[in-house]
Amino acid sequence: MMTVNAPVLVFMGVASTGKSTVAAMLAGRLGWAFEEGDDLHPEANVAKMAAGHALNDDDRWPWLDRIAEWIDERIAAGEPGIVTCSALKRSYRDVLRRENVTFVHFAGDRELILERMLRRQGHFMPATLLDSQFATLEALGDDEKSITIDIALTPAEQAAQIASRLRLHPDY
Repeated sequence: MMTVNAPVLVFMGVASTGKSTVAAMLAGRLGWAFEEGDDLHPEANVAKMAAGHALNDDDRWPWLDRIAEWIDERIAAGEPGIVTCSALKRSYRDVLRRENVTFVHFAGDRELILERMLRRQGHFMPATLLDSQFATLEALGDDEKSITIDIALTPAEQAAQIASRLRLHPDY
């Protein structure tokens, strides 16, 4: 059963918080569309980060526009979905914000995130950029529809908590 107000979740936070793992898990359980936001980066952005350089706002706008297009496609189709996107600044979230978008902020201890980042294989984001991500991260405002998830929980616990807190089910 599809409705015009189908929810779209933006799983956000700094790198290596588990956004993609939990997003894929929850989307699979719910039968929702899932988009890995990193796959929407222009090749120049991936190359820049892989070389150890942080993206600037000008680098991010085309990427955020692609994510916003994906969100708008879900909304237009009346389909729920989950997309990952760091969405570190409020101005970035403003590009993605819609009435039925909820930001799910994956938050946790910097040392735990660094440990995860150092163990991760085959990702373009080097650990040297973690501090720049934390420096860029802006707290969610009271007017931004959001929940915060503790990354110290297991991915299954995180998915269950998100589903419970947002009262999600396959038919939503």
